Amino acid sequence: MGGHSHWATIKRHKGAQDVKRGKIFTRIIREVTIAARSGGDPDANPRLRLAVAKAKEANMPGDTLKKAIQRGTGELPGVTYEEFSLEGYGPGGTALLLEITSDNRNRTVAEIRSLLTKNHANMAEAGAVAWQFHKKGLVAIEKGKVDEDTLLSLALDAGAEDVKVGTKSFEVITSPHDFEAVKKALVDAKIETVLAEITYIPQNTVRLEEKPAEQMLKLMEIMDEHDDVQKVHANFDIPDEVMEKVAVAAG
Repeated sequence: MGGHSHWATIKRHKGAQDVKRGKIFTRIIREVTIAARSGGDPDANPRLRLAVAKAKEANMPGDTLKKAIQRGTGELPGVTYEEFSLEGYGPGGTALLLEITSDNRNRTVAEIRSLLTKNHANMAEAGAVAWQFHKKGLVAIEKGKVDEDTLLSLALDAGAEDVKVGTKSFEVITSPHDFEAVKKALVDAKIETVLAEITYIPQNTVRLEEKPAEQMLKLMEIMDEHDDVQKVHANFDIPDEVMEKVAVAAG
C-alpha cells in the first residue's frame, strides 16, 4: 500500500485537525447527542461509550459533554438531528459516501448536491455506491512506534481481522464489534495510535493521478468543512509521488 487512501490520516498529516477544534467539538456533540437517545449510560450504550471517549480525546469540557448527553436523553431541550447518508461520484470515477447529521434534510441535500456539482462530482442514487464500502474499525499507528511482529501478534490476539503495512503507518482493521477490545489492547500495551475510529473502508480503490488527485483532495476538504457532514469516505488511492506533487502545488 504505497499510497494514501484514508482521508482521516491525510487530514491529520496536513495538520488540519488542530486548527478546527470548534468544528471537531460540533461533530462530537452531535454524535454524543444522537448516541444518547438510546440511553445516557455509556457503560450500557456502546455507541455513546465511543462518542464519550472521542470527546475526552479532544479535551472537551466535562460540562459540554454532560449537556450533550442530556440533550440526547431529553433531560435538556435541544435540536433534533436526523442521521442519513448521501452517495456520489467524485473525480476520476471515485465513489463517495457521506455520513450526515442534519436538522433540515432538504436544505442539507440541496447544499451537498450543489457543492458536488461545482467540484467535479455529482450526487448518486441511494445504494449506488454504498455497497462498495464495509463498516470496519480502523486503528492507525505510525511506523517506528512499534515493531511489526509485536503489533501483528497483539492485534490479532485481541480480535483484529487484518494488519496492513503502509509506507508511513500500520493499519489495524477490525469488525465494529471488536474495535473497542483491539483499541484497549493497544492502549494497555502503551502503543500510541494516530487514528482510531469506526469507519467505512472501500473494497477496492481507484488510483488517481495528479489532476484528479488534486480535485479529489479539494472536494474532500470542502465536504469536511460542511457542518452537517460528520464523515466523508471515498475509494481513492493517491500514490506517494502524486501526493508530494499535489502538496507542493498546493503549498
